[in-house]
Amino acid sequence: MRMNTFSVLLLSTMIPDQSYSLSDRPEPGQERRKEMAAFTTILWDLDQTILDFKKSMDYALRGSFRQLHLSIDEEKIRLYSDINDSYWLRFERGEITKDEVLLGRFRTFYERLGIVDKAPEEIAELYQNALGEVYFFRDKADELTLQLKEKGYRQYIITNGVHATQAKKVRLSGLERIMDGVFVSELIGYPKPQKEYFDACFAMLPGVARKECILVGDSITSDMQGGVNAGVATCWYNPDRRPAPSDLPIDYEIGDLWELLPILQERIPCQNQQIKN
Repeated sequence: MRMNTFSVLLLSTMIPDQSYSLSDRPEPGQERRKEMAAFTTILWDLDQTILDFKKSMDYALRGSFRQLHLSIDEEKIRLYSDINDSYWLRFERGEITKDEVLLGRFRTFYERLGIVDKAPEEIAELYQNALGEVYFFRDKADELTLQLKEKGYRQYIITNGVHATQAKKVRLSGLERIMDGVFVSELIGYPKPQKEYFDACFAMLPGVARKECILVGDSITSDMQGGVNAGVATCWYNPDRRPAPSDLPIDYEIGDLWELLPILQERIPCQNQQIKN
């Protein structure tokens, strides 16, 4: 039986305390592809893959600064983006907690801007609330995911984002009617790319084999490394055509989300049907 979005969000707080074997994990590279079965399940990253996080960030940051009567420009937004990325990377490595990310990035931002008369706690709250108010699809991802749903693919969102914010975006965007579930690391207790995060996800997906899954995401450190740790096929969403790392096996690379279709067709689509673009 398939779970709906919010059942997975709730169930993720009730993960059994046990470990799960990755003995069936395939080897990376070409041999790995050959040994895998047809794809039946897609694990989607949310921010900057299905949804354009950078646009939402711009909206939330500008709105928060206006409410605080502070000036904002492109240079400051780029500075915040770099600081934000560095904090999330530390979170993925297990060096800091999510609470430290949410407040620490604004403390650092204020320090870099020389703002001393405003509390970082205030903008942190304003920003997080605004972040869940707006969404922008990348590459018409709403149409793509709906088409995949109609063809019978199981689709799940895997995200390190803040639970309340991500739940709101999934609901407002209509993705809750498309996705079979959402796994938020905040509720699970481990972030992507940690093996424990994916073990917990698969523990709640009986009947879903890892060899039938493909993980699609933009982040090398959380998504691609996470897919390798989980023992599933990886598809790097790389619209900026960044150079691929030499020390991490990645199965597929795409510059547009719709390029996923021939990859799925290559591995015999669900219901033995062709998906039309």
